Amino acid sequence: MKILCGSLLTYTDDPFLSDEGAARHEIHGAIAVDGGRIVAVGDEDTVMAQLPPEQRNRAVVVRHPGCLLMPGMIDAHLHPPQMEILGSPAPELVDWLTRHAFPAETKYNDPDYAKMMAEACLDEMLRNGTTTACAFGTVHPCSADALFTAATARNVRIIAGKVAMDRNAPPELLDTAQSTYDDAHRLIDRWHGRGRCEYALTPRFVPACSHEEMEAIGALAKEHPDIVVQSHISETVAEVEWVKSLCPDSTSYAQVYDRYGLLRPRAVYAHGVHLAEAELSLFADRGAAVIHCPSSNLFLGSGLFDIRQAKRPDRLVQVGLGSDVGAGTSFSLLQTLGDAYKVAQLRHGALTGLEACYLATLGSARSLGIDDKVGRLAPGLEADIIALDTQATPLLALRCAQTACLDELLHVLMTLGDDRAVRAVYVAGELWEPPLHEHCE
Repeated sequence: MKILCGSLLTYTDDPFLSDEGAARHEIHGAIAVDGGRIVAVGDEDTVMAQLPPEQRNRAVVVRHPGCLLMPGMIDAHLHPPQMEILGSPAPELVDWLTRHAFPAETKYNDPDYAKMMAEACLDEMLRNGTTTACAFGTVHPCSADALFTAATARNVRIIAGKVAMDRNAPPELLDTAQSTYDDAHRLIDRWHGRGRCEYALTPRFVPACSHEEMEAIGALAKEHPDIVVQSHISETVAEVEWVKSLCPDSTSYAQVYDRYGLLRPRAVYAHGVHLAEAELSLFADRGAAVIHCPSSNLFLGSGLFDIRQAKRPDRLVQVGLGSDVGAGTSFSLLQTLGDAYKVAQLRHGALTGLEACYLATLGSARSLGIDDKVGRLAPGLEADIIALDTQATPLLALRCAQTACLDELLHVLMTLGDDRAVRAVYVAGELWEPPLHEHCE
């Protein structure tokens, strides 16, 4: 047993709906961990008192002075094969895909290359305090195998899938409706529910998937009603118009996915920048979630997501957070939260620090339907925990010393924080040690 001690933050509810009691902050907190799960959490004296003497006597106490303990962060939209094109410029989305993303993804027909890059991606993710990811592979099945293998070696919780697309991409990146169906079945049988791995049905987006391809994915979704579905929606105005021309019989972009049974609980759609009110209502009715990717939207100039509109209490849409690496510019969800704050400011609906950090933890967990496993600090949940060092840099130490409350401290961390602020990462209760070697030489 370990007992991690320090200031701690966790969530019990959604602070977008009420800031009364949604978060729990213990200045002198403790988290008892045993067998990869949280045993007790709360004030240190209370936690110590409630443990049986035999547990308390064998426990290793680990103190993190000057740190904020919180749930490991959850990246709900990540493209590991695109990490090698981070910072590659282009005027807009389709040009960026054509110039940078598609050429990079063609390399993943090589299992050895896919393995090397999957390991590098997950190590970079962990270095930045992210302990759970929902990730896209490429069209190649070995890309998904590589992600699951690397995640299993690190005991990381991962949701991932092979991309499905059969049009509007280079020939070497196209599959067929039948191969999509067959490959998904094989990967589900091999990985879904194995350890901390889950498979996700992964149509790239409507412009890349024909009617036959979408029918195959819809059939898979019907056969596996509890499985995650992940895709993209309404990232740019031009994309929305493209979908209208490809699907003239549909009333909206969201309705295309709904037609195939792909809007439902545990269906997560990145971006949603240009969703109309009727589409947000459809998301709310179906229980699907939007994954906010502010860094990517800013980098590509795609638009400004209106999170206040999405999370309107009378027709609430679940919203999570995604780095969207490689259009997103950092693996650090702290930096991504800083961009989310700036986007909200431009939308005239500023985020509080508590609301922002909710997106990276319980908000993403609820969006993915895994809040019974991760995203909170509570007894019985998996012990994915990070310690954020408020004194990691001289500037951060100076600024944090001036903060008057928790909300201001969180704003400072997501403005000045990055991987240097991540003092410790516990994955299922075990301290993660960064590798001593470089993956890419």
